[in-house]
Amino acid sequence: MRRYLCLFFFIAVFLHAYCQDTQMQPLEGKPPPELVLAFTKTVGFRHQNIEKGVKTLRELGRENGFIVLQTESSEDFNTENLKNYKLVVFLNTTMDVLDDGQQRAFEQYIKNGGSFMGIHAATDTEYDWPWYAGLVGAYFDGHPNDPNVRQAKIDVLVKDHPATAHLPQKWIRNDEWYNFKNLNPKVTVLMNLDETSYEGGTNGENHPIAWYHEYDGGRAFYTGGGHTESSFDEPDFKKHLLGGILWCFNREEN
Repeated sequence: MRRYLCLFFFIAVFLHAYCQDTQMQPLEGKPPPELVLAFTKTVGFRHQNIEKGVKTLRELGRENGFIVLQTESSEDFNTENLKNYKLVVFLNTTMDVLDDGQQRAFEQYIKNGGSFMGIHAATDTEYDWPWYAGLVGAYFDGHPNDPNVRQAKIDVLVKDHPATAHLPQKWIRNDEWYNFKNLNPKVTVLMNLDETSYEGGTNGENHPIAWYHEYDGGRAFYTGGGHTESSFDEPDFKKHLLGGILWCFNREEN
């Protein structure tokens, strides 16, 4: 009971801040902002940019009518708590972060129409959970080293999606470029890495780096970007994230 009282308290605080930030009054007849759960638990490698990523998601929320709450606790993955959220983001999670009961609760959340967004190391998570493999769309299978962050060219394949509509046909940026295994062939690929533009790619011509799909009753979006702190300062990357979030919400960008 104490956990839920704390959750409702924080929601009330964020709603109050939201109304102040947007100069809105709570009784204007507009729907309340959607709630997003940013899950940042790590059991393996921990990215140093996690807090920066959460800060960026919260800024996007304040500007676009949603509220982001962060958790490192797997215990928040229960049926009653997940009902509060329109979207669950796995932000650079790694390895086995949920137990069997928590996995079942998250599966039910998606089946009930919930949404999932994975950022970067979300594919380096839950290798022994086949359902999650289908949801996230692939598993991490290594990356270039010495240096691990390098410039590459991205081919934007879909231009009418809110996560890519603002991007050039050829998007050149720096990041840590994942190679993938167990690629889900049913996803719609938004962007593909051009392996001729950098060294260390192992997927060949079919090297998706961002995708989306409807899955088991819900929606799922993944982007492979987001290893560096500077990623979350890039206007184009932030707009890419926002577009993925708005697609998960099933609403158009403001």
